[in-house]
Amino acid sequence: MFHRPLAPLAATLLMTGAAAAQTSMPFALDWRFEGPAAPYFVAVDQGHFEAEGLEVEVTAGEGSLDAIPKVATGAFPVGFADINSLVRFLDQNPGAPVIAAMMVYDKPAFAVIGRKSLGVSEPADLMDKVLGAPPPDGAWAQFPIFAAENDLDMDRITIEPVGFPTREPMLAEGKVAAVTGFSFTSYLNTMRLGVEGDDLSVILMADHGVDLYGNAVIVNTDFAAENPEAVTGFLRAVAAGWKDTAADPEAAIAALGSRNPGMDADLELQRLTLAMEQNVMTEWVMENGMGNVDPDRLANAVEQIKLTYEFQNDPDPALYFSDAWLPEDGSLTME
Repeated sequence: MFHRPLAPLAATLLMTGAAAAQTSMPFALDWRFEGPAAPYFVAVDQGHFEAEGLEVEVTAGEGSLDAIPKVATGAFPVGFADINSLVRFLDQNPGAPVIAAMMVYDKPAFAVIGRKSLGVSEPADLMDKVLGAPPPDGAWAQFPIFAAENDLDMDRITIEPVGFPTREPMLAEGKVAAVTGFSFTSYLNTMRLGVEGDDLSVILMADHGVDLYGNAVIVNTDFAAENPEAVTGFLRAVAAGWKDTAADPEAAIAALGSRNPGMDADLELQRLTLAMEQNVMTEWVMENGMGNVDPDRLANAVEQIKLTYEFQNDPDPALYFSDAWLPEDGSLTME
């Protein structure tokens, strides 16, 4: 059973002299300061968080599951994490004060990236091959569903546990034939190591039967109950950051570069562009706005999770996602 800490949440109200109160909302990312993180720094630099009365510091993460316990324990009031991993976490920790409040990756980036020269071009090619998979990886967490939907015999796939720093180098060196990862991360990182793009196959799980959602902004529900307007303001600012980024991706990469000066700006622009085109600005989002989910699709996603995960408690989509804090003023429109 999950236990809430006795210490108060890290987020507190800060007062400076006669200045208006700013609500501190540190934000825990899922991964490093790479292209898809740029919109959050745009929201900082353009004053979108400040306009909502928020003080936001963005912190890097170590994988799609990393932010969930940080937010659940109250160390961070908001974070960015894989909603499918959140479903499992809440089943294993009933009552934990964490829920998804804004869908960002409407089409998840979960993928298998393979080397065509090593025989991997489509799902069936993974059988009798070595697959590199970091244990904390969100894509690896969904791989059993992908395998079930594509009739893959898991006993015929050799799984090689790898670390995030060694995943793409092992693929580039041919030590594994494929890896699990986010499409825009592993594909570009492997190309950067000298593998030609024509030799890489990007097998998006969403294109092969996996009807899941991806990463979402998650919130500590205790914090949200006490600060509902702050949470809504945070989500509105995030949407504004993405909208500004879509309008001027180069400026967004410049904002990212001020936090990660050693990055390859061209590479991160490619990564950001791929994320926007494939995962964020989908047809559904352009029609319905950013942040919400299709209830039927979410229910179906939970059914797919049942294919490979045995729930300890009755699953309920209402425990995993809530639109209660999404702004209703038209600010989520991405057109």
